Amino acid sequence: MENQTTEWKRQWRDEFLKEICGLANMQGGTLEIGRDDNGEIVGIGNAKELLEELPNTIRHALGIVPSVELLSDNGKQYIAVSVDASSTPVSFHGRHYLRSGSTTQELGGSDLDNFILRRLGVTWDGITIPNIKVTDLDTSAFRIFREKAIASERLQKIDLEMSDEALLDSLSLVENGKLTRAAVLLFHHNPERYVFGAFVKVGYFETDADLVYQDEFHGSLITVADQIVDTIYRKYFKGTISYEGILRVTDYPVPRPALREAIFKEIVA
Repeated sequence: MENQTTEWKRQWRDEFLKEICGLANMQGGTLEIGRDDNGEIVGIGNAKELLEELPNTIRHALGIVPSVELLSDNGKQYIAVSVDASSTPVSFHGRHYLRSGSTTQELGGSDLDNFILRRLGVTWDGITIPNIKVTDLDTSAFRIFREKAIASERLQKIDLEMSDEALLDSLSLVENGKLTRAAVLLFHHNPERYVFGAFVKVGYFETDADLVYQDEFHGSLITVADQIVDTIYRKYFKGTISYEGILRVTDYPVPRPALREAIFKEIVA
């Protein structure tokens, strides 16, 4: 039966190039021409003609070189077009397709962006931003990062006694001498200038759809993390008050260190 790597067609039509494109963009596979929807071999009359034409047709349309085989079963000839998984994105008429189960799906929007980046060995936050220097970044963000790294005991003070530029390089936030999006998001005082929508929203909902109030936080992710925690404790959490002797104790639903850790992981994910 048809599956992730197998497709059947009774006759060849050029529109089936998108199926081959989808196979190449996944783990590769085979398109067999001369089978019906049930996989029964029905044969084709122009098998030898296709054997000569298809390699060039596919190469010109998709930029890949397939294996095109003429096969025979009980006197019925059919064609098997096999393609390997491509290491680079393959497109057909400027559109990208993926094989999903036994169907071929067109990619678009963020799915297409992420697919292309993965195939190029790049992550979204690993893309470099030109014309921005380490001196353009927020020095207070570097100070906070060092303080938090030492306080968490993940790094020792001696490990952080380096320039900001060297620190970014050690964190893999520099690529070919240029700062990555991640570096800008973490350490620039105005990351929205370079990355659209690079701010944080926190909202209070009474139901899944009813937003009662919200706050926005703008700036480097390193610096806004503590602002978010403070705002949640001050405005969003309800503490329970108890007394230990004459000492007043306020308990919150989540310990502050755990909340900050969760928020930081969420906003830099």
